[in-house]
Amino acid sequence: MISKTFAAELKRRRRSLMRIMGDNAIAVIPAAREAIRSRDTEYAYRQDSNFHYLSGFNEPEALMVLIPGRKAGQFIMFCRENDPLKETWHGRRVGVERAPEVLGADDAFPISDIDDILPGLLEGKQYVYHTLGKDQLFDAQLLGWLNQARSSRRDGADPDAFISLDFHLHDMRLHKSRFEIALMKKAATISAQGHIKAMQNCKPNKHEYELEASLIAEYKRHGCDHAFLPIVGNGENGCILHYTENRSKLLDGNLVLIDSGAEYEGYAGDITRTFPVNGVFTEDQKKVYNIVLNAQLAAIDAVKPGKHWNDAHEAALKVLTKGLIELGILKGKLSTLLRDKAYQPYYMHRTGHWLGADVHDVGEYKIEGNWRLLEPGMVVTVEPGLYLNDAKKIPKRYRNIGIRIEDDVVVTQTGCEVISAAVPKQVDEIEALMHAS
Repeated sequence: MISKTFAAELKRRRRSLMRIMGDNAIAVIPAAREAIRSRDTEYAYRQDSNFHYLSGFNEPEALMVLIPGRKAGQFIMFCRENDPLKETWHGRRVGVERAPEVLGADDAFPISDIDDILPGLLEGKQYVYHTLGKDQLFDAQLLGWLNQARSSRRDGADPDAFISLDFHLHDMRLHKSRFEIALMKKAATISAQGHIKAMQNCKPNKHEYELEASLIAEYKRHGCDHAFLPIVGNGENGCILHYTENRSKLLDGNLVLIDSGAEYEGYAGDITRTFPVNGVFTEDQKKVYNIVLNAQLAAIDAVKPGKHWNDAHEAALKVLTKGLIELGILKGKLSTLLRDKAYQPYYMHRTGHWLGADVHDVGEYKIEGNWRLLEPGMVVTVEPGLYLNDAKKIPKRYRNIGIRIEDDVVVTQTGCEVISAAVPKQVDEIEALMHAS
């Protein structure tokens, strides 16, 4: 059962979207399809983020319809009927009869009846809010229903003028409510606890997958799954940005980079920490680490209302590039090296992304060609890094050091709040935690 607080939040979201849609419009939002893993086994079901954002419903084979101003009900849900035999095998369903009460829908119909009912709902609507191209099978169905609706019209009105639902809905999702920020703080807290457990369980000659197990066990202990496949890479593996094999032995003297986050009630955490396998940074590791840490702190300082999205990235680039000069990896004038992007072999990604229901959450980074201004309620990650592989131009003592430090940051009225700060990131704090375990 959806809580009263969540139900009120969902209703507010649907009303906001319907105000944007206006009269003579209809929105159709399909649930995510189940995905086959192999033969007759499936991946764990994960609902489409837009569908969940508006309905809170986690079942497949469903379609929600929003019709502003409809006297007989503006929110309609098509879903699976109760079936005792199938529910014995595959789990309980909300069912059509309980859907209005559970989901706050004005009406509900069996998904099996959609071909008979939906064309009538589409009839006479000038604007159809739906994003084409995500699910070609559903797009074909929708076009068929529209053709049926068109053929039923005597006045020749055309009911198939599509407007991208994503364009409006993604901007809504970009600005988080207090309710959403509370969920994201919980996701960040659980993610932080997972990272702390991994640090505490890290010892030479264990394997990367054992630290992955520490993360997932902590997430599961709080009823969560991981929001994305965990990255656990030690030594040269830490220089692979999306390394997910997690099979190598943890070698004494290496650093290990962990990028992972829990998903709580549909919202993602996303934290990265880098620490020594044996619990003690070498002087060379410490030197590189503090460059990345200082870059992150400079970037976080640039996250505040009125600053543009790219300010944090530019702040990090200056610190990282200056650090590469100090390490003897780059030579030249700082401004020239920044202009020529000389840092790119060692720092090839941006300093963050939107965070929310998706790890790389929705929302435009530029508006009319200009970087977007940050506003209260936006949530970003801040994640600079340096990836010093075994290239000959890198001094030997710095080779195969991969470091990234990432936190989840909420833009507030006056600045920002780091909601993942529970995981240590200062050198002495990390060493103290690992020595205490």
